[in-house]
Amino acid sequence: MSHDDFATEPVRGLPERPPADERILWQGKPGAWALTRSALAFKWVMGYFVFLALWRLVAAIDIMPRGQAIGSAVPFLILGAIVGVLLFFVGWVQARSTVYTITDKRVAMRVGAALTITLNLPYTQIGSADLELRKDGTGTIALTTLGNVPVAYVMLWPHVRPWRFPARPALRCIPEAERVARILADAAEARVTMPQIAPVGAPVAAE
Repeated sequence: MSHDDFATEPVRGLPERPPADERILWQGKPGAWALTRSALAFKWVMGYFVFLALWRLVAAIDIMPRGQAIGSAVPFLILGAIVGVLLFFVGWVQARSTVYTITDKRVAMRVGAALTITLNLPYTQIGSADLELRKDGTGTIALTTLGNVPVAYVMLWPHVRPWRFPARPALRCIPEAERVARILADAAEARVTMPQIAPVGAPVAAE
C-alpha cells in the first residue's frame, strides 16, 4: 500500500490554504537525475572512482599478469557503481519531497527529505532572480532576498545556489526552466508595480 507523507497538506506544497485572492501559477519539482548531476557532483564522484581504477591498473600491470591487474582494478569500479546508485537515490528522495510553488504573490519552497520546511518569499522581499539554463532545458532559478529574510544554507541545501553566501534560495534543476522564469518574472513585476489602495476612511496626505 502506497503512503503519502504529505497527505495532510491542505494544498500540495503549501502548509496552509492560500487566501482566496491568491492564484497558483505554477508548481513543480527538480528532475531527480538533473539534481543528482548538479547538486551531488555525480560526474566528479564517478570520475574519481574511474581514476582510482586506472591508477590501480597502471600500478599493477608491471608486477602481475594483465588479467590479474585488470581484476585488481575492478573493485574500484564496483564500489563506484554502488556509490553512484546511492547518490541517485539521495537525489530522487530530495526531488520527490520537494515542491516549488509560484503564485501571483510569492514563491514558496517546500523542501527537505528528513526535516521538511516551507520557505515563503513574497515578491516584495525578492531583489532579483537569475536563471542558469542547461542545454537539455532544465535550469536553476536563484533568488536574491532583500532585508533580513533568514535563509540558512544548511537547512535549504541543495535548494540554494552553490557556494554563495549569504545563501540564495534556488529552484534547482527544474524542467522547462526558461518558461518558469518568465512566469516568475511576470508575476513579480505585476505584484511589485501593483498600486497600494488605502482603505476607505484612511487619511489622505495633504499635498
